[in-house]
Amino acid sequence: MNARPDTTPDTAPETTPGTAPDTTRDTHLRVHCTADSDGRITFVLQQPATAALQSPQLLLRLRPKKGQPEKVLHALDLEPVDDSRLRAVLEPQPALAEGRWDLYLLPEPGAQRQRMRPGLRDLRALVDGHTRDRPSPVAVRVPYATKDGYLAVRAWLRTAHAEVEGIDVTDRSMTVRARLHGTTLTEGAAVRLRLRGADGVVRTLAPQAESDGRAFRFTVDYEELAADHGPRTGAGARVWDVFVQPRPAVEAPAIRVGRLLDDVADRKEIFVYPTAAVGDATVRPYFTVDNDLSVEVAAATA
Repeated sequence: MNARPDTTPDTAPETTPGTAPDTTRDTHLRVHCTADSDGRITFVLQQPATAALQSPQLLLRLRPKKGQPEKVLHALDLEPVDDSRLRAVLEPQPALAEGRWDLYLLPEPGAQRQRMRPGLRDLRALVDGHTRDRPSPVAVRVPYATKDGYLAVRAWLRTAHAEVEGIDVTDRSMTVRARLHGTTLTEGAAVRLRLRGADGVVRTLAPQAESDGRAFRFTVDYEELAADHGPRTGAGARVWDVFVQPRPAVEAPAIRVGRLLDDVADRKEIFVYPTAAVGDATVRPYFTVDNDLSVEVAAATA
């Protein structure tokens, strides 16, 4: 499958709103990071040569929504490794709130904070993360470079999670293989596709569960989705968001199906699946900006 730009309307710009302009930006200030399989991230940076830092910290800021003030900060003490390097460790606990966390150097208390550019990112321990069962809550952290060239950490924190392990696409349907983390399937479990923007418009499928109660699969018939009529998003598309209900609805909330447990922070424009023509519509699965699985149904146009 060839990667291509994705114009689905839930694309979010990779910028840093909500703070005053950073006039002390140092394009040579880089921080290396190593992620462990248990969620620990170690940051190492070269100490700036201008002067010795007084009680320096690495500051993580939860990026606020557009137009909103920043509310959540997490500070890590920077300790000397040797005469030229400083190190800070982000431990697995407490878990980071879900969202995007921007990194800053705070040279000393009260000083102007400085954005950090990425150095070497060692994420090898995250590559096979989907092979390890996760307890509840499921906490995920992936360091990544933003579109404007700075280091950030993408975090997810969910009570439970359904990890996509594979999608087999034909010209009539898609079959999704997934595994639950933080919970198990019981009798009465269901996969639900909810039409975005249309309360109560849901298609329900019966998952085929493995004996361990975690692995399951389901097949989505494209023709059934294309036949539905409902609210459209930009460019006249309808979007179906995919959930799994591990227990009957009165017992547990639905869990979003997606792909979080590896080293890819933003997979929307990387994992691009074929589009199928179904009557006068086109249908394709895709990952959203939050790495959740959805299906887009659009009018077939030239």
